[in-house]
Amino acid sequence: MQSPTGFDGGVFRRISAHLAERTDVASALDAVAGEIGAAIPFTHADLCLGERPGWLVSFEVGIRTSWSRQRTRADASPIRDLLEGRCTHMLTDDAMVDPRYTFPGAASSPIFRHALRSRVNVPMKIMGGTFGTLNLSHSRPALYTEATVARAQEIADALAPYMHAIHTAEMAGRAERSDLGRQERLRRGALELTQVLERDRQRIGMDLHDQPLADLTRLVRDVAGPQPPPLPRIAARLAETIEDLRRIIDMAVPTHLDLFGFAHAVGIHLERAVEGQPVAVELRDATAGAADRLEPTTRTALFRIAQEAINNAARHAQAGRITVEIAGEEDRLTVIIRDDGRGFPAAPDRQSGLAHMRTRAQLIGAQLDIASQNGTAIHVSLEGCGA
Repeated sequence: MQSPTGFDGGVFRRISAHLAERTDVASALDAVAGEIGAAIPFTHADLCLGERPGWLVSFEVGIRTSWSRQRTRADASPIRDLLEGRCTHMLTDDAMVDPRYTFPGAASSPIFRHALRSRVNVPMKIMGGTFGTLNLSHSRPALYTEATVARAQEIADALAPYMHAIHTAEMAGRAERSDLGRQERLRRGALELTQVLERDRQRIGMDLHDQPLADLTRLVRDVAGPQPPPLPRIAARLAETIEDLRRIIDMAVPTHLDLFGFAHAVGIHLERAVEGQPVAVELRDATAGAADRLEPTTRTALFRIAQEAINNAARHAQAGRITVEIAGEEDRLTVIIRDDGRGFPAAPDRQSGLAHMRTRAQLIGAQLDIASQNGTAIHVSLEGCGA
């Protein structure tokens, strides 16, 4: 018996047989890649599945790209129109010039890097709801037709129940392992953070000893000497010492945070971090100060995470622009630090900064994610904050 698109029923039986004993999505896709390729030639194929609200995970065959190496924001996905229900499928003769796939901010670099011109994308549904997509691409332009769409949809429908079950089981397993390891991670994180704070205290002590204290000692010696400097010079040196003290205090205790609020304190740090560099900065708060309604310890930790992310962008990214966005919907608050630099290299200092951010996020129950397409975007999200 054949399907409406001319498939022999044996194709679906073989797909089912391949999937029957698979327990992870990656190996399941590898197992059926041959059957899919025999029905629809492709250079690259992937399954794009929802992992949690607003984020996607991809599993690939054919070519390995950045899509499967890191999560992608749904609003930055080249197939966002399909994911958001604005169309029933997507089909293009050349994705490299199709604005639906290559809009500003899209995670579309693999399309250009591997010349994925012909593309067909169809939804994968379970119980009437879309939980992912099947995406096929070929380097030859104008290869796929509406008949290809129908065939791809049949394959997606055959895959959907298996992939949904496997993916759900995978996520449940990760959640269970995460719960089991959470206390140990928090213990280690608290220990690491204590060590970081102790190093900070030592640095503050050295800064006070080497700068303001040394300056004041010299000033006292000069004033008590046989030829004290004139009062204007003394006043100028005292003003410099006061400014040094203010800088050290601001780094140790974020006074701007308590005096003027979260957004203002982040903005001040953003400007200071790029001082003297040709870097444009922007701060947007779309929450009417929701961060300032957080519990003080949580707000301070969130500020320290933003501070570290800004420092990383200013010191390591070679960026021309850094933006900080404070966004919120319902009871979720998100702080996003973006730069247009060189992505997230494995520089030890930057990796160390990331570890500190993750530790602080864990201690306040925040979710920290990194997207590294066209620069770097660090998302820190807090649930249950009345944003």
